[in-house]
Amino acid sequence: MGEDTPGENTPYEKISANSALSAVNQRPPEQLRIRQAIRRVEYDLTAHAVEEMAEDDLDIVDVEAAILTGDVTKMQKDDPRGSRHTIVGPSADGERLVGVVDRFTENGIFLVITVYAVTEPEG
Repeated sequence: MGEDTPGENTPYEKISANSALSAVNQRPPEQLRIRQAIRRVEYDLTAHAVEEMAEDDLDIVDVEAAILTGDVTKMQKDDPRGSRHTIVGPSADGERLVGVVDRFTENGIFLVITVYAVTEPEG
């Protein structure tokens, strides 16, 4: 067989673009929507979130990294203002975990409600 035959003496398996896209689309739709808002810088932070970031010595880069690489660990759907998510992920330097509580507003804006350094395992 040819040199580029997948699975034959190659360190990788070739996949089609459609297969790769399918794998990405298996993430929860809300998580994809959240990450898209961060990548497009279409979000806002409450004054409380900014205060908590300062208190825990976190930067906006840490918050963005946690959201982009972390996981939704909790969803609260019974809030009349809309579903609220808790996302936990690594800080930008990977040295600690960051928790982010957020929601989409009625206007579709992604709002970071609060931010905290995770000191104990969540779950």
